[in-house]
Amino acid sequence: MSGQQRRQDVEQGTIPLRNRDAYWRTVFDKYDRDHDGKISYDELRALVESREYENEIPEHVVQKIMTFADQDGSGYLDFREFLDMIHHPQLQSVFGHLVQRYVNSMIPGRRPPVSTRPVDHVDGLYEEEYSCWPPPICMVLISLIEIALFMYDSLDQGANVTGKVANMLIYNPYRRFEAWRYFTYMFVHIGPFHLVVNLLVQLLLGVPLEMVHKWWRVMLIYLAGVAAGSLGTSVTDPTVFLAGASGGVYALVTAHIATIIMNWAQMEFAIYQLLIFLIITISDLGTAIYNRYIISKDESIGYTAHLCGAIAGLLVGINVLRNLEVRSWEKKLWWICLILYVGCMAALIIWNVAFPNYFPPSRPGSSF
Repeated sequence: MSGQQRRQDVEQGTIPLRNRDAYWRTVFDKYDRDHDGKISYDELRALVESREYENEIPEHVVQKIMTFADQDGSGYLDFREFLDMIHHPQLQSVFGHLVQRYVNSMIPGRRPPVSTRPVDHVDGLYEEEYSCWPPPICMVLISLIEIALFMYDSLDQGANVTGKVANMLIYNPYRRFEAWRYFTYMFVHIGPFHLVVNLLVQLLLGVPLEMVHKWWRVMLIYLAGVAAGSLGTSVTDPTVFLAGASGGVYALVTAHIATIIMNWAQMEFAIYQLLIFLIITISDLGTAIYNRYIISKDESIGYTAHLCGAIAGLLVGINVLRNLEVRSWEKKLWWICLILYVGCMAALIIWNVAFPNYFPPSRPGSSF
């Protein structure tokens, strides 16, 4: 059978295709954005508008499609109703591009070269997920709070920030009983350079993550990195003060590594992205460790917070970030990362609580 004849038979549905349910399940899961096993009206509208049209499809047309496809009148489309809708002859003008994508994937010999493939090919599905709605404002709001607190203390104390806010929020090893400091040190920055670097990195890395994975996932990863940074530092460097959002920033760096690992097949240039983030992480951590232990340079940078934040970002990122196509090995990796993260955090917390003599004595009136 010629490739052209096979293509025609596939499009007409006369040849049963293996793995077709797996393909349509992937498409269904992609637009089931809240992962409740159903396609809502808003999710259907996103699906309808997932290709470029000369004119925007009116909302009443989308509503008619929903009413037509919703066979049980539940207000949602389950997977079977979704399949019937995709393959219905009267709706091919709307969903024919999805069928064509499937046909292309089933006939390797007919694929165009990489340079001429359409943007909706499997490579690049991750990039299609970028969206400015809802607005990616989580990292922006955190950055604004950091700027406001820094300016408040700067106006009071000058460039070397040791003001009231910093004294109240910084991680102070002599005031470990004030548990909020394990998180709030992220709002304290010692000098404008320290602030600007953290702001630039967290905005450049955090906003793209929010555009795909939504703000709450990015916030979880960021806070996980902050908490891991302070807890890890308290155990490895028990007399060190901590200021800055570096634990959270490094969590964002390795969160990108996590999403590259989990969405490798759906990303364009995944290998290059992975190499870039690995080089950034290893170079910075290596420099900090070298300065601290090899040349004994007087460094105020808490590299342990960076390292622990990076580990937390990777482990939590694999657990909470969106995975466009889940494979069996990824499920095993998910459990491994979950157990490692929970185990490590539990060990750090228990160490802080159970061995008070390991740490410097508490000084209720101490400041930095």
